[in-house]
Amino acid sequence: MLIEALLVVNLFLIVVLIVLFLQKGVVRPSDVQSAVSDAWVTLGLGEKVGRLETYAQDIRKDYRSLEQMLRVPTERASFGEMALEAILTDQLPPDMFGIRQRVLQGLVPDAHIQSTAGTICIDSKFPLENYRRTLEAMAPEDKGRSGKQFLRDVKAHLEKIRSDYVCPERGSAEFAFAYIPSEGVYWFLINDGYELLREYARKGVQVVSPLTLTHKIELIKAGVHARKLSQEAVKIRDDLARLSVAFQGIDQTWSTFYTTHLKNLRNKAQEVDTSYSALRDEFENIAHLR
Repeated sequence: MLIEALLVVNLFLIVVLIVLFLQKGVVRPSDVQSAVSDAWVTLGLGEKVGRLETYAQDIRKDYRSLEQMLRVPTERASFGEMALEAILTDQLPPDMFGIRQRVLQGLVPDAHIQSTAGTICIDSKFPLENYRRTLEAMAPEDKGRSGKQFLRDVKAHLEKIRSDYVCPERGSAEFAFAYIPSEGVYWFLINDGYELLREYARKGVQVVSPLTLTHKIELIKAGVHARKLSQEAVKIRDDLARLSVAFQGIDQTWSTFYTTHLKNLRNKAQEVDTSYSALRDEFENIAHLR
C-alpha cells in the first residue's frame, strides 16, 4: 500500500513538471496527453488508485465500528480490560499480576498487581457517556454542562474504587488504580478535573492512562526487585552465620586433634621407633654370633 501511494505522489510530481514545461513551451499538449495516458496504462495506476480507495473505505468502516463499540458501555469495558491485560502481560511476569481473579478476601477487580506494598487493584471501567456528549456538543453551554456532569460521574466512580479496593486491613496497598484506556480522556481530566484527581490521589485512588500506568509499573517492578535483593542479602548473611558456627566447630575439633591426639600419636610413634631400633640392634648382634 505504501508503494502504491508513492507511485501516486510521483505521478503528481511528474504532472507538475509537465505543467511547468508547458508554460515554458518546451513540450506540446498532445505529447503530454499521450505520455500521461501511456504511463497510466503501463503502471496500472487506475487499478492501484481503485485499490487505495478500497483501503480507505475499509479504514473508515473499521473506525466507525470501533467508534460504535466504544459507545456501548459493556463493549467499551471489554476493550479497556483487553488493553489493560496487554500492558500487564507485556511488562510483568505471570506471578506478579492477575486478571479478574479473586483477591482481598473475595473482591474481583478487573486486574491486580502483587507489589511490596500489598495487592494493587486496578479498575478499567470508566463512565464516558458525558465525555462523548462534551465532545459532540456544539453550543458552549451544552459543552460546559456535559463536562461538569462528566466530572460528577468520575467522582462517583473514583469513590466506588476507593471504598472497594483501598483496604490495607485486608491486604491491599494503600492505593488503587483507575485505568483510563484513552490518553485524550486522561488529559481532559488533567486539564478540567485536576483538583478532583488530586483529592482522590490523597484518598488512595490514582487515575492512570496507558502511558502513566507503564511508568508506574516500572516503579513497582523496581520495588519488588529491591525486596528480592534484600531477601537474598539476608539469606546470604544467615548462610555466612551458619558457616561461621560450623567453622568454629571444625576449628575446635582440629585443635583438639592436633594438640592432643596428634601429640600423643607422635609420642607413641617415638616409643615404637625406639623399641624397634633396640630390637633391630639385638637381631644384628645375634647375626654377628654366627
